[in-house]
Amino acid sequence: MAVILIDDLQDARVAAFRDIRERDLTGRQGLFVAEGEVVLRVLASPASLCRPVAALIAEKRLAGLADVLAALPPETPVYSAAQPVLDGIAGFHLHRGILALGEKPPPRPLADSLADLGNDAVVVLACGIGNHDNMGGIFRAAAAFGAAAVLLDDRCCDPFYRKAIRVSVGAVLRTPMATGLEAGELIDGLKAADFRVLAMTPASPSPLHLSARGGRTAIVLGAEGPGLPDGVLARCETVGIPMSGGFDSLNVATAGSIALHHFTR
Repeated sequence: MAVILIDDLQDARVAAFRDIRERDLTGRQGLFVAEGEVVLRVLASPASLCRPVAALIAEKRLAGLADVLAALPPETPVYSAAQPVLDGIAGFHLHRGILALGEKPPPRPLADSLADLGNDAVVVLACGIGNHDNMGGIFRAAAAFGAAAVLLDDRCCDPFYRKAIRVSVGAVLRTPMATGLEAGELIDGLKAADFRVLAMTPASPSPLHLSARGGRTAIVLGAEGPGLPDGVLARCETVGIPMSGGFDSLNVATAGSIALHHFTR
């Protein structure tokens, strides 16, 4: 593995890593930035659905990452810089000292994504999730409980935002997904593929723990606060998690985790 030393903040070879926070807000034309050792290991693993494009590592971290850097495709450049140079490139103090650039997987039609799944597949449909912490938490739970895919409607934030990837501990990079469709189109596609579509809402009279398991199942999650729109709820069966102590709901990623555990275990 050849490591390319970078000692100039303006070196064109690391331009894609420059001013990360500002560029997080504008997108990277099909690419994303991964941060930290755990996420880098997922990106470099056979489980990743994303192609590694480059890595930028603090000099002090190179020795401890030799195995994962060697696992990157041979054409992937590995750059290294002293911590002050690395911080200058990133635009803030990067205490983890590890960045990587990856390429998003090509989009697949919804019907193709669902056709490959098993008869007892469980998927998550996220509607209007705009918080990157919640998005990462949903993907982490989906991976932890073996969800076959995560579907995102056209009102969701980008799951490849750097913070969402980090919160998901890399699950975003290895979880099949479909994006960009309106929620109603996704529900119609799920029903056409013989999925039972269950919308989670605290107002449901049907408690989650009594819901039957088995068969193709889709768990529909809405944004924290407003929840799922009435139009979405009307097109689905509903389930809810009974609350105690005067609480009316849980964090969306937590509620999704409980539902995934129920339907996958």
